Amino acid sequence: MSGGVPRPTGGQRPTGGQRPTGGPRDAGTVRGVRRLLRGPRPEAVPVLAGRACAVVGLLDIAAGVFPRFRHSRMHAVAEVLPGALGPFAAALSLSAGVLLLLLAHGLKRGKRRAWRAAVALLPAGAVAQFTYRHSVLGVLLTLALLAPLLRHRDQFTALPDPRSRWRALANFVLMGAGSLLLGLVVVSAHPGPLVDDPSLSDRLTHVLYGLFGFEGPVDYRGDTSWTVAFSLGALGLLTAVTTIYLALRPEHPAARLTEDDEARLRALLARHGARDSLGHFALRRDKAVVFSPSGKAAVTYRVVSGVMLASGDPIGDVEAWPGAIERFMDEARAHSWTPAVMGCSETGGEVWTRETGLDALELGDEAVVDVADFSLAGRAMRNVRQMVTRIERAGYETRVRRVRDLGGAELDRIRRAADDWRGTDTERGFSMALGRVGDPADGDCLVATAHKADARAAGHGDLKAVLHFVPWGTDGVSLDLMRRDRAADPGMNELLIVAALQAAPRFGIERVSLNFAMFRSALARGEKLGAGPVLRAWRGLLVFLSRWFQIESLYKFNAKFRPRWEPRFVVYRAPADLPRIGFAAMQAEGFLNPVPPLPRFLRRRSTAPRPCAHRTTAEAAPARAESTARAA
Repeated sequence: MSGGVPRPTGGQRPTGGQRPTGGPRDAGTVRGVRRLLRGPRPEAVPVLAGRACAVVGLLDIAAGVFPRFRHSRMHAVAEVLPGALGPFAAALSLSAGVLLLLLAHGLKRGKRRAWRAAVALLPAGAVAQFTYRHSVLGVLLTLALLAPLLRHRDQFTALPDPRSRWRALANFVLMGAGSLLLGLVVVSAHPGPLVDDPSLSDRLTHVLYGLFGFEGPVDYRGDTSWTVAFSLGALGLLTAVTTIYLALRPEHPAARLTEDDEARLRALLARHGARDSLGHFALRRDKAVVFSPSGKAAVTYRVVSGVMLASGDPIGDVEAWPGAIERFMDEARAHSWTPAVMGCSETGGEVWTRETGLDALELGDEAVVDVADFSLAGRAMRNVRQMVTRIERAGYETRVRRVRDLGGAELDRIRRAADDWRGTDTERGFSMALGRVGDPADGDCLVATAHKADARAAGHGDLKAVLHFVPWGTDGVSLDLMRRDRAADPGMNELLIVAALQAAPRFGIERVSLNFAMFRSALARGEKLGAGPVLRAWRGLLVFLSRWFQIESLYKFNAKFRPRWEPRFVVYRAPADLPRIGFAAMQAEGFLNPVPPLPRFLRRRSTAPRPCAHRTTAEAAPARAESTARAA
């Protein structure tokens, strides 16, 4: 068209020496500046605040430990301050730093009490640091942390964890050791004013005396002795006050399974118990429970070291599982617990990951024997068959009965024998153990016992081994515990498992779940021809760990009975949580940190039970939902 203005096409660039404005690079710069001014995302504030709190705590400790700079420009301020204010400020800075380090983990988890304590300590530490070290930088860093804490205070709403008075003893040991080491640094951080050169023994003695408020053998020139004395006294006072507080504060025990909760769980198991072989283990009385809004499903759990640990699949109707899982996650968020599930099935893992966005990792396999397919005939069962035959010829006999068919005296003898034959001081098990034998409410449980007729009356008489099975619906059982007399002939467990499988049709049992074999697939594939170097190395590590944990031995024991393997999974939030989850699971299972009974002076004296915060929250949720629906 004539008279038109040509428009730049293709790769043509505008001329005239001017460049276009508002391009992608400028827009990105603007977005970056806005993001910097806006600050971090609110949900990321607790983690960032916890890390910053640890840094500020270390700065406060350094400010209180090391001598101040005499040539600082702010040194003139010290000339007009009272002479004792400097040593007091050093002790206050040191104490505030130690407490901020202790609070850093609570801030990372969004704990409300940690936030309150940090908001009170940060100004105190800043004032002390400025008074003693005249450091403007330390004050600015403290204010830089205090401002987002106040601005995002709504991110610190997590409720307290279950606690016991063992925290007081642990605090005394850890704080005492830390105060001793830190006190040694305080004594040695002032080499100039030291009189002579005291030995390490003299310095340790001076620290010990100073923690209790007494003067030690180390001498200083000038007023440095006051600074060191106040700092050591502050450490000793801090150790004493925190220990006394933890010992005297009201105990907040972990939630327990109430009679009403147990009755509701038994009703759900009566209708849906055949779905999961681990369902009956939800009736452990050291677990808490959350129910779905409809009451048709439930998730049982225990809180260990800040990990909210569920086990197995949810109980109840599969269609109601999402409601129970949502309540579980709400509870974890309310307390800032790390959610995790140990030993769920493939179906349970799919529901957990779909409803929560969590991830799943195969943990091992459960050995399940179909009674109709089990037989001692054939070459594959030759070793088991020969062992059972040999033990039977040695004079052993077996009995398989329901718990409700046993008399009180015999049940008591079985319980005492199981306790005496336990290999550890504490009862092990959490996800796949009931934790009790012969309870009147567990009449459907199955007990298999081995007896030797010519045994002496000493000990437990003719009783030599016990196996306890819990119900798995109406047509199955799941192995709970295996105990035997160490003096009995080897092979007792094989004998009783075979006896239970052979007696199963008499009780209407069609399937028997045996032990769980952790990392079974890795052990099986790693020993096959053609396994790669990585798989072989992984299997070698598992075999090495089997010296302390029953990994390979359980796999080989289960494999004797030619079971079918059902995979079990661990559900977790992030890969970084796996070490913490593993540590908590080992604690729950009884492999780490067995807790003996509290000393009498540390036990709670009040007889009225205190409601747990997480149980109160769970019980208040239906009321909140009902009030919301009524308002709508």
